[in-house]
Amino acid sequence: MLVAVLWGLNFLAIHATLGQFPPVFAGALRFAVIAVPTVLFVPWPKVKVRHLLGYGLGFGTGQFAFLFIAMDTGMPTGLASLVLQASAPFTVLLGAVFLRERVTPHQLAGIALAVAGMAAIAWQQSGHAALLPMVLTLLAALSWAFGNLSTRRAEPDNPLHFTLWMSVVPPLPMFALSLVMEGPAAQWRSLTTLGTSTGLTALAGLSYVVLIGTVVGSGLWTTLMRRNPAGVVSPFSLLVPVVGLTASFLLLGERPTWLEIAAAAVVIAGVLLGSLRRPARRPEPELVAV
Repeated sequence: MLVAVLWGLNFLAIHATLGQFPPVFAGALRFAVIAVPTVLFVPWPKVKVRHLLGYGLGFGTGQFAFLFIAMDTGMPTGLASLVLQASAPFTVLLGAVFLRERVTPHQLAGIALAVAGMAAIAWQQSGHAALLPMVLTLLAALSWAFGNLSTRRAEPDNPLHFTLWMSVVPPLPMFALSLVMEGPAAQWRSLTTLGTSTGLTALAGLSYVVLIGTVVGSGLWTTLMRRNPAGVVSPFSLLVPVVGLTASFLLLGERPTWLEIAAAAVVIAGVLLGSLRRPARRPEPELVAV
C-alpha cells in the first residue's frame, strides 16, 4: 500500500515538473539524473543488450514521452494515473501475439471490461476537446506494455539493477526529440529560470519522481515481488489510480464526472480480472494397482 501511495503521488510530482520544463525535456532530465550514478555505481544486470534497449525504449522513452506530452496538453493528472493502467491488458494481448502466451477466457473478459471503461472515458473527454491527450496516454500504456515484453525476454537476475540500467537508454533519444519538437531556446529558458517559485516547485517534483517514485518505490516493489507470489503483490498496483484520482481531487481541484468515476471502476475491475491468473489445478492422484 505504501508503494501504491508513492506511485500515485508521483503523478502530482510530474504535474509540478511540467510547470517548468518542456515535457520531453523533462523526461530526458528524469532519466539522465538516474543514468549517471547508475553507470558509475550499479553492477551490469547481466542481460542481453537488445532486451535492455527494448525495455528502455518502451518503458522509458515511449511511455514517458507520450505521458508527459499528454499531461502537458491537457490530460488530467488523476485520469492519467488511471488510463496508464491499460498497460496491463495491452501486455496480455502483446504477450499472446509475440510470445505466444495463452490468453484465458477470464483474461479476455477483463480486457473487454477495461476497453469498455476506456471507451467511456474517451467519449467523455472528446466532449471537452481533450481526446488527443487521452490517445497519447493510451500510447504511453502501449509503450509500457512493449517494455514489459522485453523484461520477460530478458529474465534479469536482479530486477532493480535492470530497472536502473534501463535509465541509461532514454536520455539521448529524448534529448534529441526535445531539440526537434521543443527547441534549445525552451530548454535553456527552463534551466535559467529555476530560481523562481515555479522552478523550485518543479525541482521538488523532479526530485520526488527520481528518488521516491523510482528508487524507493521501485526498490520496495522489487523486494516485494521477490519475496511474495506475484499474484499477491501485483493487485496492489490497482490502488495507484485510486491514490492519483483522490490526490488530484484534493490538491489540484480536479473534479471527475460521475461517468468518469463509474468508468474508472470498470477499468480497474477489468485490469484486475485480466491480470490475475487462476491457480493451476492440482493433478488428480493416480490409482496404482497392487
